Amino acid sequence: MPDEIAMMQIGELAERTDMSLRTIRHYDEVGLLTPSGRSEGGFRLYTHDDYLRLMVIRRMKPLGFSLDEMAELLRVVGALDGGADDEGDGPAQATRASLAAFVDETVERRAKLERQLAMADEFLELLRARLR
Repeated sequence: MPDEIAMMQIGELAERTDMSLRTIRHYDEVGLLTPSGRSEGGFRLYTHDDYLRLMVIRRMKPLGFSLDEMAELLRVVGALDGGADDEGDGPAQATRASLAAFVDETVERRAKLERQLAMADEFLELLRARLR
């Protein structure tokens, strides 16, 4: 197990990511974010890499990605981080193609959010105009 000094408990992870303990525990239950260790008292312990993984999940959430899609992207990123890209073979190309598909999907979802934000701004301006 990694050195516990470099690890954080779930409360610190929740505070750093602005996520609830319940959400982080749920991600553990569904297999998206498994703690890297446990303290002697049984508390979940997380590393900086776990923090980075949770930040990917947090960034996907407002874009409406499902838990399965989150897991798949994390698998793709993990494969690329693990050197799959260095091989230059079919599986590495397929992994990069999967990542490219996520990029395309994210662009579409971001554009949808941008349109929704513009509608919200328009609505807000209508409400503010009534206050004048």
